[in-house]
Amino acid sequence: MSLESKYNLKSPGVKRLMREACELAEPTEEYHACPLEDNLFEWHFTVKGPPSTEFEGGYYHGRILLPSQYPMQPPNIILLTPNGRFEVNKKICLSISGHHPESWQPSWSIRTALLALIAFMPVPSSGTIGSLDYTEEERKILARKSRNWECSICGKIVDKLSTVKTPELTQEESNLIKQIALKAEEEVHRKEVTNSNTENSNDSEDTLRQRVVTNISHSNVELHASTVDPKDADSSNQNGVWNAVIAILISAIVLLILRRIFFYKCLSLYIYILIY
Repeated sequence: MSLESKYNLKSPGVKRLMREACELAEPTEEYHACPLEDNLFEWHFTVKGPPSTEFEGGYYHGRILLPSQYPMQPPNIILLTPNGRFEVNKKICLSISGHHPESWQPSWSIRTALLALIAFMPVPSSGTIGSLDYTEEERKILARKSRNWECSICGKIVDKLSTVKTPELTQEESNLIKQIALKAEEEVHRKEVTNSNTENSNDSEDTLRQRVVTNISHSNVELHASTVDPKDADSSNQNGVWNAVIAILISAIVLLILRRIFFYKCLSLYIYILIY
């Protein structure tokens, strides 16, 4: 059954996809995409790695899943070829993909999405969904291996592109690619700032923690020096009282003895005077 007889040609989405299928029917040196024979809303594509990058010479194959509300809603893009930049068999996060419906514009197309994907490949991942942080050397190795990669539906992907020069970018497409590059730079900068703030915060926390430990140690020393056990205090007070009592008693006894000695001396003197 042909696509024309399977779908309602009066549907805006179907009409749009039919037109785009005709526009992309001829492969170029940079990209090619076409719908599956039995599903107009699933496309397979092949893009060539951007020159002067670690992806140069690589061929990358994937799927585009289009919603029934297309072009009012964005497509989802899935890479199938190992590439070191995006996870395979997972919907990747781009400003023109289903992860960011708020930034999608109905005037954009599948060609726009492919151009944006090519432009976005060398941009740092910034931890976005479906991204990988392989080294440059690892990506170069995967780019060489990709030339032998085959799709179970489309066959060998290196044969999907041609030597036909890619049509010139429209002004809107050029602006979109610039926006993607700027957004990627902002995300990288934001990530670096966040990491820096996190490190500073950790340093501050460590410093504060050290100060707290030091203060607690000093407080413990002062507290230990100034604090007396209540039992020891009571014992000390009791000893002081007993010492005072004993001192008073001894003083009283001494006074009584001295008084008696003085009395006897005075009496002896008086008797001596009377006799003599």
